[in-house]
Amino acid sequence: MNKIIKLLSFCFLFLMASSCTEEKFTDSIFVDELEENTAFDTWLDNNYLKPYNLEFRYRMQDVGSNTSYNLVPTKLQKSEEMAILAKYLWFDAYGEVVDDEFLRKYGPRMIHLIGSAAYNPTQGTRILGTAEGGIKVTLYDCNELQANNIAFNNEYYFHTMHHEFCHILDQQKAMPKEFETLSAGYYDPMYWQERNDDNTLSEAEIRDHSKYAPLGFVTAYGSGQPIEDFVELFSCYITKSDVWWNELLRQAALPGPNNEQIKGDVVIKKKIDLCKKWLSEQWNIDLDVLRDNVRKRQLHVNEALEAGLNEINSYNQQ
Repeated sequence: MNKIIKLLSFCFLFLMASSCTEEKFTDSIFVDELEENTAFDTWLDNNYLKPYNLEFRYRMQDVGSNTSYNLVPTKLQKSEEMAILAKYLWFDAYGEVVDDEFLRKYGPRMIHLIGSAAYNPTQGTRILGTAEGGIKVTLYDCNELQANNIAFNNEYYFHTMHHEFCHILDQQKAMPKEFETLSAGYYDPMYWQERNDDNTLSEAEIRDHSKYAPLGFVTAYGSGQPIEDFVELFSCYITKSDVWWNELLRQAALPGPNNEQIKGDVVIKKKIDLCKKWLSEQWNIDLDVLRDNVRKRQLHVNEALEAGLNEINSYNQQ
């Protein structure tokens, strides 16, 4: 043992002596290259960072991603389209009903795009988005964005954006306590996914709500717990069409499990009234005006995309 210690000590001293005789270190081969500031980065600075103090992160960083999933970055074209649409259909739509400081104060500090979906195979579910501490919103599966398909984008992206933003607002001023009592006894945090429908996106406007609507819920996910119920209601009210809502309420009026006469349509309407009251009293926001703004903007998505892409390209010419 002593011999080993002495030998190691000798080697250490030899290496120290050798290093002392070295005149200088050569340049490291591990040089961090700075990412080039592109025209898109300039557009993001002008449209997100300066007005909202928000970092729009489209270059996926592993330190900011959930390493439990196999994820890939978002393609540049999809990132540009998502950034333009998010501003036009989300930030600008809110900007028409709130003051200039509202989104700068209460909006997220970061939006992080992920190109692929985050699947939970054991539960048969996937994550569409997350909001962390009212600071960061992550959007998944952005490589599947269909720029001109409003139904698809509402289903997978903008519904998620409004959902996560409502979480941020709730973290500042909690939802009404009365809301939790309207469906007490019917929330199922463990097996809500079994209430999900099996319809494909092409049938998104008229789908089977029979597993959750008669219980007073607008989505299966919302039936998991009260806060998810609240933000799902908020998001669906903004993004879903009148056709969708009429069919939801029709099915909600049907008998519930075990032929229970729950009158889910009445429950849902009461929840909408509470949501509107909360937004009006706590945030001075008219939910109907906000929804109308979003719907009007959905009619001009093509123009907004063209204008945004032209603006990005103009920075290349400067």
